[in-house]
Amino acid sequence: MDSLVDGNRTAVTEFILLGLTDDAVLRVILFMVILCIYLVTISGNLSTIILIRVSSQLHHPMYFFLSHLAFADMVFSSTVTPNMLVNFLVERNTISYLGCAIQLGSAVFFGAAECFLLAAMAYDRFVAICNPLLYSTKMSTQVCVQLLVVAYIAGFVNASSFTLSFFSLFFCGPNKVNHFFCDFAPLVELSCGDVNIFTVVSSFTSGSIIVFTMIVITVSYIYILITVFKVHTTDGSHKAISTCTSHLTAVTLFYGTIMFIYVMPKSFFSTDQNKVVSVFYMVVIPMLNPMIYSLRNNEIKGALKRGIGRKTFSY
Repeated sequence: MDSLVDGNRTAVTEFILLGLTDDAVLRVILFMVILCIYLVTISGNLSTIILIRVSSQLHHPMYFFLSHLAFADMVFSSTVTPNMLVNFLVERNTISYLGCAIQLGSAVFFGAAECFLLAAMAYDRFVAICNPLLYSTKMSTQVCVQLLVVAYIAGFVNASSFTLSFFSLFFCGPNKVNHFFCDFAPLVELSCGDVNIFTVVSSFTSGSIIVFTMIVITVSYIYILITVFKVHTTDGSHKAISTCTSHLTAVTLFYGTIMFIYVMPKSFFSTDQNKVVSVFYMVVIPMLNPMIYSLRNNEIKGALKRGIGRKTFSY
């Protein structure tokens, strides 16, 4: 049942996700590749969370936020990847009207939360490097929990905005979504009637979150750079920069892709290019983040070696 009659109009009750490609061979290849990526994503982020929880050396604000970033990455990817994998195996991948709303809301919730978590981590680095003597006060447990709550409240506000806009749209014609998940832009293209107010509201909330968090991150790193240049010893400068390298890499990857999708004019790229970039920031980046933070972070590598060592000697 694809639709129901509402007066003289027909309301869509389910959507067909067209996915990434129609090529049968390419679908099999993509299924295998993305399945492997997803398994690495789940295992990598779950391992990061467990390692931070069990290792007392990592009970610091930076790793508190990193554990929640790993959780957000894991759920963020899980909102779309399993459905995308199913899409590769079936002829017609349908999703219910309510299921589409839940998928959209979940994706934008954790996407917004990740923006604020990255901003909180930048602020943490700013305090650690620029105000080390006040670090324990300014980044107390209470402050960390407050920043975390703000991140999830921002996610809730963003999800509410998109979900309410989605429920306000009326779908009376085609129900084929030209994407691998229920993204807002292709859904707006399918809707009937005036949609300007809904696109403005959702664009304002997501745009405000992106701009605000980018300002926090940029200002934090400007002050960090100023402080680093004032450090006369080479070792001091290297230590200060090394604590930020992993975070800057994650920020560049995440914000680079969302800026491409949500900020650049649609005329600059095709729908297929949008899909590829969406795969990168919703599927690939959640896999890369644990690698970025573990390979370039001596404390995490040290905690991992100690954990492996204890397991080895316990047998």
